[in-house]
Amino acid sequence: MYASDRGIEELETRRGDEEVTLAWLAERLRLFVDLNPEHEVPIERLATWLARADDED
Repeated sequence: MYASDRGIEELETRRGDEEVTLAWLAERLRLFVDLNPEHEVPIERLATWLARADDED
């Protein structure tokens, strides 16, 4: 198990029944980067990966 899995599991446990929009997620990611600018690159990579999830390789 990766250390990040704990956070993912907490997210699923606490908010797994909620429905959110991508606009809400984008705003939360922006807020996170504003508060934690040292994590800008990994958040950018995650956002790009999510945006292209349906693209063919």
